[in-house]
Amino acid sequence: MVLKLQRVLSKNPLVTSKKFLSNPRRTIHCSSITSSAAEERKVRVKDVDINYLRSGNGDHPVLLLPGALGTIWTDFKPQIEGLDKSKLTIVAWDPPGYGKSKPPDRKFPADFFHKDADYAHELMKVLGYSRFSLLGWSDGGITSLILAGKNPKSIRKMVLLGANAYILPHEVKIYESIKNIDTWSERMKAPLIAIYGEDYFRRTWGAWVDAMINIFKKNNGDLCRDFVAMINCPTLIVHGKKDVMVDGEHPEYLKTHITGSQLEIFEKGSHNLHLRYPDEFNRLVTQFLLENP
Repeated sequence: MVLKLQRVLSKNPLVTSKKFLSNPRRTIHCSSITSSAAEERKVRVKDVDINYLRSGNGDHPVLLLPGALGTIWTDFKPQIEGLDKSKLTIVAWDPPGYGKSKPPDRKFPADFFHKDADYAHELMKVLGYSRFSLLGWSDGGITSLILAGKNPKSIRKMVLLGANAYILPHEVKIYESIKNIDTWSERMKAPLIAIYGEDYFRRTWGAWVDAMINIFKKNNGDLCRDFVAMINCPTLIVHGKKDVMVDGEHPEYLKTHITGSQLEIFEKGSHNLHLRYPDEFNRLVTQFLLENP
């Protein structure tokens, strides 16, 4: 991990890496085409018009939660198209201030993950789901941990990918190294600028980095440790061995502190392994969600 971290900090991955591309919390897969079976629209959730997608007619609803500045299609296109929608009902959302769930502009108070968890839970209630499963990636995984800990009766099962309950010192250095989008390649900036506009994207990405650093400084890096201890749903933790954004310590911590959880390591996987290895990932998730439902 030390050598990998040195490579990240000595060579800006936003420009040079073909595996761990510019925004290392995602590889962009934009699509303006949705499945004819998918419904994408907005619904009022508390004080925000939330954009969501719903696809499938299975009796097991699953909420997909994207990463930082993530959207329905940038973060979960292979899952929306590839998961078994005869047995699952897929719901994906743009969190407040992300994607099409704006206005409002995105803000990052100290408890922004907790606020996202509350909005996500309320969204599912508005859509008529009292019990559902979670698939959270990166920031969405952190939101999922809080949601499941706060609302144990609402969550059937949970899949976590590239998630962490706290921030390590060397991870702060990674955040700092990717804050300035001027160092990003045009290939990687362009899709996000197309979604947000350059000014909004620049401001919001910088604000996210600052928020994570502030959590590290003011809260000893603690994101949601207390909520992890409250989780009682069956949980599948997935991690890429080549993930240089989220240290390998994190999935081990989650496995130890979530009772009865399972851990699957993708040997060749990086932070966005669900986009690079969608067939294998989708099979793993489907099997977990549907066994002993």
